[in-house]
Amino acid sequence: MPISFASRPFSWLKSRFIGHPFRVATATLQACFFYHLFHEFGYTTVPVWGASMLPTFEVMGDWLIISKRYRRGRGIEVGDVVQFDPVAAPGAGVIKRVLGLEGDYVLRNSPGAKYNDMIQVILRPALAPLALIMNNVDASRDSRHFGPIPMALIRGKVIGKAFPWKERRWIVNELASDRT
Repeated sequence: MPISFASRPFSWLKSRFIGHPFRVATATLQACFFYHLFHEFGYTTVPVWGASMLPTFEVMGDWLIISKRYRRGRGIEVGDVVQFDPVAAPGAGVIKRVLGLEGDYVLRNSPGAKYNDMIQVILRPALAPLALIMNNVDASRDSRHFGPIPMALIRGKVIGKAFPWKERRWIVNELASDRT
């Protein structure tokens, strides 16, 4: 009598791996390599904390989806929200909005501040910097404090908000179509 899949759903798994330690080890290594490649070069999720990106992201509890396709600044435009490694604390992973790319003039201080200096984001050889700023300007440390950052420090672009579940959405760059 043939064995139906419904009566023994994991019989194929049992016959393939039970008693075969080399197959188990090989399958485990393949899964680990796939996870590493997906996490390093595909997508990842990160928690957000801090008031600097209000009202786009809450102070605590939001989880963002990061696309690694935009690593090292590939395809980044003004208005994109990116994750990068700060020079002062490598590995920390900071989320900021792109304010200007190489050659752009950006306002150094908050609008209405005592001094409204304009600065130009200048290209240094092999750095290709960009200026970053937070949504909540008064509660942020950004390019006004540490200057433009190299494109090589960008880990990826924020493409969505995953949690809380009721607030999940894609992050869209409203400024991309305005740039000429």
